[in-house]
Amino acid sequence: MDDVLLIGNDLTEIQRVKDCLLQQFRIKDLGDLKYFLGIEFSRSKAGIYMSQRKYALDTLQDTGLTGARPNKFPMEQYLKLTPDDGELLKDPVKYRRLVGRLIYFTVTPLDIAFSVWTLSQYIQAPQKPHWDAAFRILKYIKRSPG
Repeated sequence: MDDVLLIGNDLTEIQRVKDCLLQQFRIKDLGDLKYFLGIEFSRSKAGIYMSQRKYALDTLQDTGLTGARPNKFPMEQYLKLTPDDGELLKDPVKYRRLVGRLIYFTVTPLDIAFSVWTLSQYIQAPQKPHWDAAFRILKYIKRSPG
C-alpha cells in the first residue's frame, strides 16, 4: 500500500491503530488531511469540504482545453449516442483514458455522473461523436472546476 487514510471520531482509537501499524510497517503521519488521491479537503465549523479543482484543472490542461469556452450543460439536451454514430477513433486508448478520468471526477460533482455513465457505454468502440461529447463534459467542468 502506498496511501492510507485513517478517519474517525475517536482519536484514541485512531492512535491505537497507528501504533499497531507502526509495529508492522514503516509509516509516516502526514497530519491533518489536505489532499488525498486527487481530492482536496478543507475543514470548517460546518463540516468537511471536498473539491477536485486541481484534478479538474490538470485534466483540462492535459487535454488542451484550458482556453476553451465553458459549456452551460454537460451534454446536449437531445443528443442520441449510439454504438454506430460515425467514424471509429483511430486511438481508442485516449478515449478510454479520458472517460476513466471523468469517472474518477464524478466523486465530487454528481451533476456529470449520468453523462459520464452514458459515455462509458462506448468504451469498446468509441467514435468521433463520443469523443466530442466527452470534450463537452470537460468544457462544462471548466465552467466551475472547484
